Amino acid sequence: MPESAPMLALIRGINVGGRSMLSMADLRSALSEAGFVDARTHLQSGNLLLTPRSEPNRLAKTLEQTIEEGFGLRVRVITRTRKELEAIIARNPFLKPGMKPSTLHAVFLESAPTAGKVAALDPDRSPPDRFAVSGKEIYVHYPEGSGRSKLALDYFEHKLGLAGTARNWNTVTKLWELLET
Repeated sequence: MPESAPMLALIRGINVGGRSMLSMADLRSALSEAGFVDARTHLQSGNLLLTPRSEPNRLAKTLEQTIEEGFGLRVRVITRTRKELEAIIARNPFLKPGMKPSTLHAVFLESAPTAGKVAALDPDRSPPDRFAVSGKEIYVHYPEGSGRSKLALDYFEHKLGLAGTARNWNTVTKLWELLET
């Protein structure tokens, strides 16, 4: 099997609000013991950069199992390749000149939602916040910040019936850069 390219793995719901705490140093150590020789983390919110040891499409399940066995945490992991991340960045409909990246977020879903589920999302749920669904991502613009928005991850997961994890735009672009190094 040819060597795989590095991938991004996003762990959902760790180190947020004092719940599901997981040290990134401990995670890197556990991944090293599991045979990942190049696992790197970015920030403390579950951003991993690593090369799959086998089939890339099994990476999420392998990481979920490693984290549950090693730390007793049942988490979801969502993966993207560098090429996928590059396309995600390119198609952000809210990325305009003068736009503050801190007002933009991307929600990474485990799979693409059905058209019927997307149609059931309420575009007027939380003005002036806006969102756009494209493939396996939801782009969200929070002009006044995300803290009080009704367009939270839980809303999207519940309405779409899919697991997801969100990252702010500065983190998304930094992870894309890190996948190249």
